[in-house]
Amino acid sequence: MNFFKSWPYSLLLILGVFVAVTACKNDDEPDPVLSITAIEPLTAPVGGTVTIAGTQFSATPASNTVTFGGNVQATVTSATETQLVVTVPAGAQNGPITVKTGTQTATSTQSFTLGNKPVEEVSGQITANATWSSSKVYLIKGFVYVRSGATLTIQPGTIIKGGTPAQDPSGQQKGGTLIVQPGGKIEAKGTAQQPIIFTSGKAPGQRGYGDWGGIVLIGKAPHNQAGTRSFEGGIEGTYGTSNEPADNSGTLQYVRIEFGGIALSNASNSEINGLTLYGVGSGTTIDHVQVSYSGDDSYEWFGGTVNAKYLVAHRGFDDDFDTDHGFTGKIQFAVSLRDPEVADQSTSNGFESDNFDPGEPATGANVGLPLTAPVFSNVSIFNFSAAPNGNPSPKGSGPYGRAMHLRRNTAISIYNSVFVGYPEGLRLDGTATGTLANATGDKLDLRGNVLANMLKPVAGAGAVTDALAQTYFNDAARKNQTVAAADLATQLLNAATFNLTAPNFLPQGTSPLLTGAVKDGKVADAFFEKVDYKGAFGTTNWLQGWTNFDPQNTDYDK
Repeated sequence: MNFFKSWPYSLLLILGVFVAVTACKNDDEPDPVLSITAIEPLTAPVGGTVTIAGTQFSATPASNTVTFGGNVQATVTSATETQLVVTVPAGAQNGPITVKTGTQTATSTQSFTLGNKPVEEVSGQITANATWSSSKVYLIKGFVYVRSGATLTIQPGTIIKGGTPAQDPSGQQKGGTLIVQPGGKIEAKGTAQQPIIFTSGKAPGQRGYGDWGGIVLIGKAPHNQAGTRSFEGGIEGTYGTSNEPADNSGTLQYVRIEFGGIALSNASNSEINGLTLYGVGSGTTIDHVQVSYSGDDSYEWFGGTVNAKYLVAHRGFDDDFDTDHGFTGKIQFAVSLRDPEVADQSTSNGFESDNFDPGEPATGANVGLPLTAPVFSNVSIFNFSAAPNGNPSPKGSGPYGRAMHLRRNTAISIYNSVFVGYPEGLRLDGTATGTLANATGDKLDLRGNVLANMLKPVAGAGAVTDALAQTYFNDAARKNQTVAAADLATQLLNAATFNLTAPNFLPQGTSPLLTGAVKDGKVADAFFEKVDYKGAFGTTNWLQGWTNFDPQNTDYDK
């Protein structure tokens, strides 16, 4: 009797157990399997870097055993559960790559091919003439000094990679940096067809701001600092007291510098820029240079007299063109393309120009002279195509500031240049006897410039009020122009101007930027080509052949 009363409940219990067991069986999945899904690149030389994608790797590098054709074990430099980065070992042969993790082993279906360029590591110092050949790839580890009396010659088409701080053989955690000292020279003469490339040592897709140090040239031209002042970033030596305006540090011609610019510590003034120039003289040749993804400024001049043409600043972290300590050179044809989502905590600007801090009074070993007084012409700086954002950048560490921040008694002059998309266009910053006096006295001369799509086109700071700055910039005789965001289309920029990986900076054929350039004043100097257009480009694209706006995805190990 009790059985018949309870049988419905028993039936429900049996049915529930059956459903539960069935559900468990349906949810059963095979144990995770070690696999290799991709190898990038498929060709690399001994010492090159290869990224292996897959599943079930160990996140501890040493727990993965990676072997190349010929059963030669590679060094795993970094690891996650889905990616291994390895160095191609000596003795590697063509064939598949094998990964062993724990008790599992996986072999790639893709075949790896050994590249034909060996990697030569360089560290320490270069004390005698040396030549780097395009038949090799060079890896700079730590600070490498080209000493006085030595010339480093680099052949067209040569690839030079910068080592990470962890690769510094001195153990001081200094990113690979090439430093040409006073009396030393670099002769890096690439061509449009075969540029010389300084880049990150990391694999495609893994590169980033400040992977290595950069290039530093130190000359004997004048500056306005005490000779005992040390260089930034822990570079050995001091500014010195040489006074050789025509000093020659060599040649940089058709050269790319990618993913350099590194903060060496949390202390101020501990950075190295993409290209840093201390007291470099006018005997030095610099033209057709592209600095991309610099972790600090793209270019910074500390004193000196060096001239340059055809410069590119691409997606830098801090400032594009920074001039300090009495730089008096001449620059024509330069372009910057910014990533509007990446700016530095110090506030990123297009131009930042200082004399020194605070710029006055003029005291010290050189009584504050020479003033920072370079002349720039035909510069284009492109940032926001939409409304500029003055808040901290979403992928950087700080906000964007000004297209031109001119301060601390600077006497910089900028002609025939185009600036698009900043919270502020021009900020004149300083004292009545310094920056303002330089401007009204034409030591600081801004003429023929266009400020477009700025939240505030012209501002003052310090003793320079907004009204004073605006009266100066908008003086009709200066032929400057401001263009509201709503009127940006009237400038007829190229539709691909702001394309971060494939830009085209040539204005449209009827753009007003193609006419009206100023040709007198300081640009009457013989150094400057007399062109009709404003900005870096007329109808000729001088970027063709030697530049690269997508170095993140370029395979340099072929």
